[in-house]
Amino acid sequence: MGGAFPRRPSPAYRAAARRALRATVAAAAGFYVLLHGFDSAVGATYALFGAIAMAGLSHLPGSGRQRAALLVGVVPVCWVLITLGTYLSVRTWSAVVGMLVVGFVLAFTAVGGPRFAGAATGLQLMYILPSFPPYDPGSLGERLVGATFGLALLTIAEMTLLPEPAAPPYRERAARAAEGAALCADRLRSAPYTLPEATLRTALALSTGLRSSHVPEAERPAGAGVRSRALAHTGLATRTLLGRLTELPPLSPAPARPREAGTGAGADGDAAAGGVSREGQAGAPGVSGAGLPDPLRAVADVARETAARLRGETPDGQAHARLRQIRQALTAADDASPAVLRRNAALLELVDAALAMSTAADIAVRGRAADAPAPGPFWYARMRAPRLWWRRLSGHAGSRSVFFQNAVRISLALAAARLIAGVDTLPHGFWVLLATLTLTRTTVRETRRTERIALTGTLVGALVAAALLALVGTDIEVYAVALPPLMLVTFTLGPVKGVGWAQALFTVVVALVFAQLAPATWQLAEFRLLDVLTGSAIGAVFGLLAWPRGAHDELRRSVAALLRIAAEIVVATTAQIAAGGRRMPVVTAPGHRSLQHALVMAESAYAQYQSEPKGPAPPPVGQDWQAALIAGHHTLWGADRLLVPSEPVVVPPLGREAAESVIRAGDRVAADMLLTSARIDPTGDTVDAPVPLHAPTAFVAIAADPPGAPRVYYATVSWLASLTKDLVRLAGGTGPDTGADALVGERRPHRLGDPAGTGSGPAANRGEPS
Repeated sequence: MGGAFPRRPSPAYRAAARRALRATVAAAAGFYVLLHGFDSAVGATYALFGAIAMAGLSHLPGSGRQRAALLVGVVPVCWVLITLGTYLSVRTWSAVVGMLVVGFVLAFTAVGGPRFAGAATGLQLMYILPSFPPYDPGSLGERLVGATFGLALLTIAEMTLLPEPAAPPYRERAARAAEGAALCADRLRSAPYTLPEATLRTALALSTGLRSSHVPEAERPAGAGVRSRALAHTGLATRTLLGRLTELPPLSPAPARPREAGTGAGADGDAAAGGVSREGQAGAPGVSGAGLPDPLRAVADVARETAARLRGETPDGQAHARLRQIRQALTAADDASPAVLRRNAALLELVDAALAMSTAADIAVRGRAADAPAPGPFWYARMRAPRLWWRRLSGHAGSRSVFFQNAVRISLALAAARLIAGVDTLPHGFWVLLATLTLTRTTVRETRRTERIALTGTLVGALVAAALLALVGTDIEVYAVALPPLMLVTFTLGPVKGVGWAQALFTVVVALVFAQLAPATWQLAEFRLLDVLTGSAIGAVFGLLAWPRGAHDELRRSVAALLRIAAEIVVATTAQIAAGGRRMPVVTAPGHRSLQHALVMAESAYAQYQSEPKGPAPPPVGQDWQAALIAGHHTLWGADRLLVPSEPVVVPPLGREAAESVIRAGDRVAADMLLTSARIDPTGDTVDAPVPLHAPTAFVAIAADPPGAPRVYYATVSWLASLTKDLVRLAGGTGPDTGADALVGERRPHRLGDPAGTGSGPAANRGEPS
């Protein structure tokens, strides 16, 4: 153990020491005050374990004040759990049924984000502790008072003892990114019409700062409410805007055209190949007439307006209104050169991203009072919280959700542990459930590894505890003096050194605690070792029976399903673009809800996959899961943008050559998606050979410029080309974190797939499954 204390403590040690100090002060103070001041052994036990449960075994995110606020909300839940555990302990079968239900509900609340996931383990313990004999409803008052006292002390300690400074809120991060987008738009308005390297690096850093993996857990907009969804939507739209700005092709000069009488430009109204006047780009690109506002300038104004709104100011919204007018002008411009129409398609993507960012920010600030269109991507803007939470929970209530799998696994293991502890009347049986709760992992391989280390640590701790109990005997004063510093060391080293150290030290801690509550011999350490061994065995069995590979297989299955659905969307979208027809402003285009659900499942599986240790063999080359998620987002956003207008409209069909070209390109992309899906899918027959994907440059031949093709044709081809790039990256062409594509995509929520998990990412904010 000589390496336990480095000469200069690392940030991890310092953070663990601060948390350990708060947990130790609250637990020890509550224990000693109630035990010696009020002669209440029951109250002292619940005060001690209440503080340990929420500070030592749980991972509450945020600063001291944020954790304190969370603890205040947790207290009533603890009252309910202690009451249920007390009354259900009358019979073993009732305690087992209660453990099964409560265990599932508490574990499944992880779909609500890092706050819920972080408190789940501690709340499980608050039910486990009273669910064992003796059945004593008369002591319920002492139990509630003790737990409340311990949590109150912990709340005070969180606010006063070495509190960490609060991290920048997500609103501020989004506001800074919006300002960066405004700077990029301004730079693109002047020669050389490209972004310098320094600006590109800044844009990438601002976009990366909005990723879930780079945002502190307490600041992630992971909730199911309107404002939380809108704030996550703001972050995604801002990242999309930054990505589109960095990819905007530069203007290229075009030969001057003879002026006609009474006009100030050529027949197409464009003074450059991009259709934008070089004199400050005063005209809307590709739109006849030179008096219209500059789209890039309008995008910059909207980005600044969004940043101001996120910081609490109340802008008048004129920039947003001007940008909507420019969008209407861009969508009406079909009579222009192919170069102008291509640039208009790129500018339209910029405008759509900026409008989405502005609208989402308004909803994030004002909630349901914001002026947001009911249909479309902001479907949640008018819904009340209970309905939104129901959509979140029901969307994950299935065997394909990793949140559901984790909840089923741990609830079955805890129920079995409670049954075995009750039938065999194991002494200190709650240690069995505590071992099952804290040592069961999401993969059987990691569970075995963790339990092997934990059992070794428990054995060492049991030997030390047995020797200590044999030497000291019933001298309670020695135990009372030794407990606080030992708790401080335990909660400092445990999180940093690993589960072996944690189990060894915690075994000695509980021995000192119970030696003060009742006379104890060295056999107490033997009981501790036996209980941990039993709980570990139960966890290993259910880890083997219930989804033993964790998110590894589920991620492959989810991504394969996502790509199959995306292929269907691509084929259907290109067919509708070619055929034309009436378009209506709906929540999402027909058939897209299944893709939204597939994205939610794949994103949550990907988040848990990142937290799980990889197998002994490296993953096969080309499995870039983030690129698959980005392809899903691009499919959904692009198809909705092409098919769902802001108001009812009748779209004419494409010409024969344009229709054949766009359908042919869509079929190629869909075929690539299906081949990739077949190779990834872990079930049934799979394709082992490398997938022959079409390179993005193939679109030059596949989708040559047909004569008279309208703007929607070029927008569709641009969308299909971006999907092909995503598939090439998925196959291992380029990494996901290089280039402008890194500005859009990755989600990495909480440890076990917090959506933050879940439900907090882009897919959940466009249209969560019903």
